[in-house]
Amino acid sequence: MFLVGLSGGIASGKSTVVAVLRELGCAVVDADLIAREVVQPRFKAYRQIVSSFGTEILLENGEINREALGNIVFSHPEKRQLLNSITHPEIQKEMLKQILKYFVLGYRYVILDIPLLFETERWCRFMKYTVLVYCDPQMQLFRLMKRDGLARAQAQARVASQLPLDEKRQLATHVIDNSGDWESTRRQVLALHTRLQDSLDFLWPRLVLGTVVAGFGGLVFLLLL
Repeated sequence: MFLVGLSGGIASGKSTVVAVLRELGCAVVDADLIAREVVQPRFKAYRQIVSSFGTEILLENGEINREALGNIVFSHPEKRQLLNSITHPEIQKEMLKQILKYFVLGYRYVILDIPLLFETERWCRFMKYTVLVYCDPQMQLFRLMKRDGLARAQAQARVASQLPLDEKRQLATHVIDNSGDWESTRRQVLALHTRLQDSLDFLWPRLVLGTVVAGFGGLVFLLLL
């Protein structure tokens, strides 16, 4: 099994690509979904966030108001770093659990859907391939304003908090251009899936694991003699 990092920019259409991958039966580990889970009240990260940012970021039901917290961290880079230092360790633990599950189930590759893959870099070195969901920067801004009801200045600030898509494009091994219609994007995803599924890159980790297991079994056998 090998890992494929999937990223994009805010409002670039990554969720559209993930929906097609799931439809194809691909194994997808969603870092955003995990990030929402680990900040629920029953988790350690929740208590650390409330301690660091105050109770004013809470909704009436006690859950974290993601919009209020987002407004703070998008405007203050140091606050964003603090939030990341709290949530990233918990997110990574859960991601590793899910990767192991898919490995045991025999998947050839696993998609790691990580919005800030190229910004954080720590996951990139574990990826066999990286995929960027790209769209024209002006279209990205327009989609964000329309989707979230933001003024241009607000949308520009959120886009500016991430690496520009054109820079990410230079870092990715594969690019899915989502500037066109849905069918165009779907065709690109299908072609990528076929290429990854037909790849023999999954064999090396299996061979290594098989060698380790066989060696361990031989050692146990010798000890029992």
